[in-house]
Amino acid sequence: MSVLELQNVTKEYSIGEVVTMALNGVSLNIEEGEFTTLVGPSGSGKTTMLQLMGCLDLPDSGRVLINNQDVTSYKKNQRADLRREMIGFIFQFFALVPVLSAYENVELPLLLNSVPQAERKERVNSLLDAVGLSHRLDHRPDQLSGGEQQRVAIARALSTEPLLVLADEPTANLDTENGSQAMDIMERLNRETGTAFIFATHDPRVVTYARRVVTLQDGVIVDDKNKLPTNNLEKHGEAVVVA
Repeated sequence: MSVLELQNVTKEYSIGEVVTMALNGVSLNIEEGEFTTLVGPSGSGKTTMLQLMGCLDLPDSGRVLINNQDVTSYKKNQRADLRREMIGFIFQFFALVPVLSAYENVELPLLLNSVPQAERKERVNSLLDAVGLSHRLDHRPDQLSGGEQQRVAIARALSTEPLLVLADEPTANLDTENGSQAMDIMERLNRETGTAFIFATHDPRVVTYARRVVTLQDGVIVDDKNKLPTNNLEKHGEAVVVA
């Protein structure tokens, strides 16, 4: 089942008299359960594509469909409702609410969606257990390590049981061990929940986990490869080769 489709989308940005074509006629289909990475040099269009996928911006032309709904015709409040119900976000700098505990950060999207208290408690505890933080649920972000904060962010992104999780450079502020741990958790949750994950990244560690790699350059897709599943990859230290 298709959860996201970009149909010939174009997006330009203007700074003074300078016009930059961020995306130029891009089409892409994401199916349920995908684990896909967007790669390419800075300025290739990765972040713009994530913004369109997440209903944070609209294309200048073309269509964006989420769960077969054409969101390009949606008003701002309609797009906000759709984001809240169907899309989870994971950010480079974690974006946790500093005054809330780990539990409360994961619970917040459920409160906004008016999920009953008993169900909220069950989901939050289950997710914090799934990311290995059931013993840290009362801790605020400043009491957690960077790796722990990103694991809270992963749990929060999945709390609403979204169709799609968008992650922008999720390992950029993590060391090798914590970055690998975060990717292990996201891959496992992807397989368990069927939620599609899309990453925009420069980190080769993330690419080794991806089952599909979409390469952008100058606002167009120049390559789109399906890889063997991660369990068919043979890891040799930092190097990863297809077995």
